Amino acid sequence: QVQLVESGGGLAQAGDSLTLSCAASGRTFDNFAMGWFRQAPGKEREFVGAISWSSGTPMYEDSVKGRFTIARDSAKNTVYLQMNNLKPEDTAVYYCAAHEYGSSRRDLRVPSVYDYWGKGTQVTVSS
Repeated sequence: QVQLVESGGGLAQAGDSLTLSCAASGRTFDNFAMGWFRQAPGKEREFVGAISWSSGTPMYEDSVKGRFTIARDSAKNTVYLQMNNLKPEDTAVYYCAAHEYGSSRRDLRVPSVYDYWGKGTQVTVSS
């Protein structure tokens, strides 16, 4: 059974840095894309970024490009979201998700594409 557990959330001030971790277990993830999403109260779940487990190639939502970095450590089965220069609008619950590649390419920005989800970790950024 695949399990994803996020950690590293908390309170930060604008301009601070914070790194979230997603510990993945239960499978070999060589054929997976790992995604990060966030959801603020009253808003839809929003794509933050994703990474191919095998290649390490990331992609990002425009609003975080240049500030956030996604990486994975295959030996530790862990995916990271490094967040720099945090802004109050980054405040949200952050979720880790995993998508197993199939025969056709999918849009990794879409939440429904993902097969597994963590329970989320809260990030709160004050001005």
